Amino acid sequence: MRVTSLLIGILLSLSLGAAHGQTYPSRTVKIIVPFGPGGFTDVVARVLAQKLTAEMGQAFVIENRAGAGSTIGTASVAKSDPDGYTLVMVSTTHVISPWIIKDLPYDPIKSFSVISKLADSPYVLLVNPQKNSARNVQEFIALAKANPDSIHYASSGNGSSQQLMGGLFVSMTGAKLKHIPYRSSSLAMQDLVAGFVESSFAGISNALPHISSGRLKALAVTTATRSSQLPDVPTLQEAGVKGYDASVWLALLAPAGTPKEIVNRLNAAVAKVLVTPDARKALSTAGVDVSLSAPEKMTAYMQQEYEKWGKVAKETGIKVD
Repeated sequence: MRVTSLLIGILLSLSLGAAHGQTYPSRTVKIIVPFGPGGFTDVVARVLAQKLTAEMGQAFVIENRAGAGSTIGTASVAKSDPDGYTLVMVSTTHVISPWIIKDLPYDPIKSFSVISKLADSPYVLLVNPQKNSARNVQEFIALAKANPDSIHYASSGNGSSQQLMGGLFVSMTGAKLKHIPYRSSSLAMQDLVAGFVESSFAGISNALPHISSGRLKALAVTTATRSSQLPDVPTLQEAGVKGYDASVWLALLAPAGTPKEIVNRLNAAVAKVLVTPDARKALSTAGVDVSLSAPEKMTAYMQQEYEKWGKVAKETGIKVD
């Protein structure tokens, strides 16, 4: 009798899960963006929400819940019911935060069910040519080694992806750069263009107008392949920093325990709507390229990224108090 009851329970659970997957969504779905409005994460989220609303027949709405390096909004989702109606869009900072913020109230991997990777974006190493004479990466490294801590690199803040990109560069090359944190990437870019700092690892969409005008010089992109938006700019690997490969990625997550049927339904819908020409164009304008994955593959990738950036944080001593 006990065995029979157990089998009935398992079959009932499976059938209910399948039913949930077939009827989902039956009401509004909320996507938490743990950053302020206007950034590329927010832009991508709004494109995705609009597309999913049309595809799935229920409203997908964006709620910006910024603060504490994206951890406030993310923590709220980790504590939400695992029913598919509260999701979060995270970036690379999701796997960086545990290494630099004490007492994080969630595990970046175990506290979530991955729905899909969404996009990738390279950063670009920039210099102000009026303040730094380097014509290429090797000259930049040589100048930094010859003049320790005299070349500054700007970022959007302590513990930001921009800082970690620079930290990885420092650890791999031995270049002695001095980090200057700002309150936002726009403020960091403003001071780079003005010449108050000499260099930065910046998002391509923010950098393009200044590269085109000649106010900034692009030395290399951070990914293993060149950017379609800067096809003439080499990768750091091509420029001699062997093994350097880093990007800012975006992913859509749900709370851990979300039924597999709902995860799979969302994954399929995301894959369908983001490959449309207008979605690709909108994301390209925001400075990112569509990059999709199965939940299992993205979970494994996040684990790899967690370990990689943890190593960088340890080697550079980056912490957020």
